[in-house]
Amino acid sequence: MEFNPNNNIVKLCLQGMNLEDADKTEEASGIFLQAWNEAANDFEKFLAAYYIARRQEDSSEKIKWLETALRLALGINDDAVKSALPNLYLNIAKYFEDSGDTENAQKNYELAESFKNTASDKGPFYHGTKADLQVGDFLTAGFRSNYNSEVIMNHIYFTAIINGAGLAAELAKGDGSARVYIIEPTGNFENDPNVTDKKFPGNPTRSYRTESPLKIIGEVTGWVRLTPEQLRQWREKLAKIEKAEIIN
Repeated sequence: MEFNPNNNIVKLCLQGMNLEDADKTEEASGIFLQAWNEAANDFEKFLAAYYIARRQEDSSEKIKWLETALRLALGINDDAVKSALPNLYLNIAKYFEDSGDTENAQKNYELAESFKNTASDKGPFYHGTKADLQVGDFLTAGFRSNYNSEVIMNHIYFTAIINGAGLAAELAKGDGSARVYIIEPTGNFENDPNVTDKKFPGNPTRSYRTESPLKIIGEVTGWVRLTPEQLRQWREKLAKIEKAEIIN
């Protein structure tokens, strides 16, 4: 299941988040409920339930929607959803702790910890860049961030979504052509904390990072290219990110 920003439910959730940012919380709640009512599959229902839970002030309603989101997530065999489990268990644990149910609180805290930083994605994996590389070459950390030129990155980043790597390639700094390489991690890797549980629950973009080199094992060309207008819009977003903190 590939995360698609053009999906109608994803767009509704984004709309709801924008309303939250504008302090229009009641309108945001209505949009999230609309997303739930229009959801056509378990992944879409999971997303909607997550945001509905976030807007609940009544504790019994909050736990109902959190447990609904958890039930749906556990029934979806997808790495993009599994990455949301630690946060879901953590929120459920806090509910039980606030309710004085220490046994269930501890149980859910332990479950949250057991799923933390356990990326189970088997790939294939991709890295987007403007560098001209060959099969057998290695990509390493230690270069300047594409999103904040003052930051030297301690990790090298990659994704299991080919179009995500294509986007990174087109936005990468440099004068070369955008390239998407098939890569093989040579060491342990973790969910990218810069995107995990930020806007969407878990790591739906299947973005990862590692301190170990990435070995290039091939190159792909069949990815969706940005239009000039889309590229301009993304560069404007990056200009704002420059001022934000990057988890390095």
